[in-house]
Amino acid sequence: MSDLGDFTEFDGDDGGGENDGSGESSPDATAPDATDDEFEQFEAAPTGQDRGIGVLSASEGLRIDEEPDDTRLRAYVTVGNRADVRIGSYLIAPYPDEAAKAASPERAGRPADNERLFCRITGLEYAQEYRADDATEIHARRAMRSAGIDEQDFKLMATLEPVAVLYEDGGELKRRMTDRVPKPETVVATADDKTDIKTGLKMPEDGVFLGHLAVGGEKVRTAAQPPTIDYRLKDDYDAGDPLVFRHTLVAGGTGSGKTHGAKNVLRQYLADDREYPIETGGDRTVSPAVVQFDPQDEYAQMHDDNPDLDGDFARRLDREGVAHGGVDDTVAFVPKVGGATYSASHHRAEQVEFTIPFSMVYSNPWLIAGSGLNDNQYNALVNVLLDRFRRERGRDGTYQQFLSFLDDPALKEELDETGRVHEATFDAVARRARGFGGIFDQDARPITECIHEFVRPGGLTVVPTYHINESRHAETVVLALASLLVDQKLSNDPRFDRIKDTPVVLGMDEAHNFLTDADSVQARKVIGKFTEAAKQGRKERLGLFLITQDPQDIADPVFKQINTTVVLNLGDEDAISAVNIPSNLESKVPYMEKGQMVVYSPDNSEPVELIGLSKCVTKHGRE
Repeated sequence: MSDLGDFTEFDGDDGGGENDGSGESSPDATAPDATDDEFEQFEAAPTGQDRGIGVLSASEGLRIDEEPDDTRLRAYVTVGNRADVRIGSYLIAPYPDEAAKAASPERAGRPADNERLFCRITGLEYAQEYRADDATEIHARRAMRSAGIDEQDFKLMATLEPVAVLYEDGGELKRRMTDRVPKPETVVATADDKTDIKTGLKMPEDGVFLGHLAVGGEKVRTAAQPPTIDYRLKDDYDAGDPLVFRHTLVAGGTGSGKTHGAKNVLRQYLADDREYPIETGGDRTVSPAVVQFDPQDEYAQMHDDNPDLDGDFARRLDREGVAHGGVDDTVAFVPKVGGATYSASHHRAEQVEFTIPFSMVYSNPWLIAGSGLNDNQYNALVNVLLDRFRRERGRDGTYQQFLSFLDDPALKEELDETGRVHEATFDAVARRARGFGGIFDQDARPITECIHEFVRPGGLTVVPTYHINESRHAETVVLALASLLVDQKLSNDPRFDRIKDTPVVLGMDEAHNFLTDADSVQARKVIGKFTEAAKQGRKERLGLFLITQDPQDIADPVFKQINTTVVLNLGDEDAISAVNIPSNLESKVPYMEKGQMVVYSPDNSEPVELIGLSKCVTKHGRE
């Protein structure tokens, strides 16, 4: 049986002249009259077995500098290894133990620290070999007449980026900044030790599984079993704040595999042993609740097992500690909106209908300001009209009653005469507050009466909106529920302790539709609320999990709070630029295949390339 690393995923001589075959040697020949056969006797043929892929070169200087642009680190790659080297590959170059001790007197007398430079290839080039034009002509013509190219005629040089110095301290492998220059002709080898690579890239050993480390679309392999290197997000307060509460963005275009990947990640947060301490209740730990807003009706399938996930694959997942299988505690909370009906034959999750009560507008009046109220109109709505309606009707007042309230001509005349609301402002509010009749107070249980079912520790709540015909209605439903969760999390006097005392992962697909930067009152209020929620996420155990194909449309104040960015294939230049990942990874994004991704999470690791699992760990797809 192969290990997890075998999954099918988403898928020298540095010169010297040579004879050109005409009987005349090039100017660089060692002997003026040397023939090809005679010249071969000068090739070095040391005994023993080669180690590594080549050696560090000092031909143009060998320098480590505080300024990256001034660092010069190049390696000569021997002929037999040239076909295997790739941009982005990780390498190890050892420091001599004696030099390590001499550099730090306090280490004298201690066991060898086994210091070594961990680096990556950032460039590959064939260096100029023949300085004279006639030699270049000779070798060009010779190549044109031959069946192939002799690699020994050229020097392949690899430009290296130093990442860290690895060293042993008390039997533990650690990393520090690159503060030493290695010696010329130090043997450079492919990094093939899992501990070396994870330490060099500052990757945590444990946490939430995202995928396997890759370079150029191929998994990095080691001599260990399994041979692949798992990438995980920190999820333990002992190692710092769990990164789920410092927020995640998954960005990818259509067909990139972002929903597949998002399901695999969310499933890890619903693992049986996943718990977080909460500030209330002493030392109590609580499993997180996942609430996922689902505009394409795909996430309720997480209730079911993936029929394509066979026993061998499942056992490999078990060996790597990857949670899999359907989540029994999955409930689809279906918003009752007008005459829209929800039909779901593609999943077996329980379905619960609910409605948004108009009373939620009192705490979030922008829910009925989505048609573009200006600041003056919004103030009239909040501070005058809704305030008066609430005093007259109480929390049981309905949306239809509020419209009747606005239709009262005596009220408009009174407010205009007293100078509280100009009649034109009143008319604008009354006109733009209409059109939400299908959202509020429908024939279903109010969501405020379903909180214990809506937020369940260890449970997945999916809110599908695919069946809602009007996009404005769908946005209002999503923002109403998301705001309910955020308000209760941030409140010092919450109405619903269940929300306050439960860690919540708030997933939002097509997040660009809800958290967009715009000039409307509604947009400013929404962005302000979610920015504050993001800032308080670590304290309140609230994690935003945003999924989008248009990251450039997400408001900058929210985007700045995102700690972990997962980027799959994106073809739009503005979208790629918006995700703000290092340039060496940014250039790869348009060429990534389905399931390939780059992860930029500064508090978790160096920026890396990953390959996700080829199969979804829960059901995925409409078949």
